[in-house]
Amino acid sequence: MIRRLLGKTHGNMVVLANLSSDRGMPHLRRDRILRMRDRRLRRMVRYAATTVPYYRDLFRRLRIHPQDLMGPSDLDSLPLVDKKALFADPAQFVSESVDGLRSLPFLTNGTTTTRLEIRHDPGSLLANMAFGERERKTFTKTLGKSGVSREAVISYKSSTFRQVNRYYRDSTWFPVRPNRLMLSVEDRLDQLVDAINAFRPELIRGYGSHLETFFRLVSLRGIDLHRPRILLTVSDAMTAPGREFVENEFGVKVFSLYNAVEAFKIGFTCETSRGYHIHEDLCHLKIVGPDGVRVPNGKTGEIVISNLVNRGTVLLNYRLGDMGAMATEPCPCGCPLPLLEHLHGRVGDVLVLENGSLIHQSSVWGVMRTVPDVLRYQLIQIEPERFEIKILAADRVTFGRIAPDIETLLKGLLGNMAVDPVFAPELANLVPTKFRPVISRCSGRMEPALPNGNGSR
Repeated sequence: MIRRLLGKTHGNMVVLANLSSDRGMPHLRRDRILRMRDRRLRRMVRYAATTVPYYRDLFRRLRIHPQDLMGPSDLDSLPLVDKKALFADPAQFVSESVDGLRSLPFLTNGTTTTRLEIRHDPGSLLANMAFGERERKTFTKTLGKSGVSREAVISYKSSTFRQVNRYYRDSTWFPVRPNRLMLSVEDRLDQLVDAINAFRPELIRGYGSHLETFFRLVSLRGIDLHRPRILLTVSDAMTAPGREFVENEFGVKVFSLYNAVEAFKIGFTCETSRGYHIHEDLCHLKIVGPDGVRVPNGKTGEIVISNLVNRGTVLLNYRLGDMGAMATEPCPCGCPLPLLEHLHGRVGDVLVLENGSLIHQSSVWGVMRTVPDVLRYQLIQIEPERFEIKILAADRVTFGRIAPDIETLLKGLLGNMAVDPVFAPELANLVPTKFRPVISRCSGRMEPALPNGNGSR
């Protein structure tokens, strides 16, 4: 008991210390932000060179001295790290320091390649709680002084968000978190509507593709739904027409966070909705062409990040798998953080079943992650009740062994519908854009028949 009390007290002290040092972000002077960024970058480079096997060996082999890397442009002297290298030997990127040994594992959702384990140290997890304030300041302007007292979260049960929040509950005393209602992407449309109408949240947080489909269905079926003041999309994005539809049809402002398991803080929606302001002091981001060389602002290329705060799995010059373009002009909102004007990626399909269930790609991943021999997959809804699951496995023998289990698991998720497993070695061909693990080919997928008791009022 004493140990737990001391642990929570320490957790509060870490969060408060980061809140104090982060005060005023993201509206500090540009030169101060750059000094913070460069200080964190130099510290992370030294840490990587001395405690992380991959970078220790790399610096020795290339005869690079950590003190030679003073700013982000110096990172160009290091090779890019892709997901294949991380998957091949994830332990090579984990620090051998005390922070690395105490780090907690999280899994990516595998939308660009196979799932990867990324470890975050306790200090960076607690600091992330403080860094979230700069994001909240942007969208809470819409709410005024009242802020967010009730928040509904629609996710899957083993999502990173839920794992991180469990860690916060176990590691801090902070009583100021909003009253949260946790809902599941596996809930039917009527279940979600009933829960939201009863809870009446000011903010709903969820996956962009799932929320877009949800609100289109609510409008299409004429369902009476409590209207939150804000939607906060994470993990994947709404389409531009979807965002416009929600804001105009429901009068709900849509904000987005740009994040990944590899870096919990990458960017957040500009208040003028022109793109994402990048957490430059926490996660350095650059855009490169096919040759790995930086491209000019305004030109689309591959997004490469360097996490400057996580001391578990250390990633410098990491190819995230998204495509984007930086703005050519300063943002008119006045924020000094750089603006990612275009982001191409993370728009996922949502499967709409005949009974009104909305199956987000994260739910499919929640099932597929339980089968370790699946290297990659793609679930295709061919007809409302007929699916094909393409599987990349080590060989046909492995595929033949796991196919029956996969079919059973997916039938449990989809409601005992027809699922045809197919061995698909072509899924091994990687491209720099986002891979779509879930696809619907049903032309009428926006108009499911709702069960009785659909929550209309």
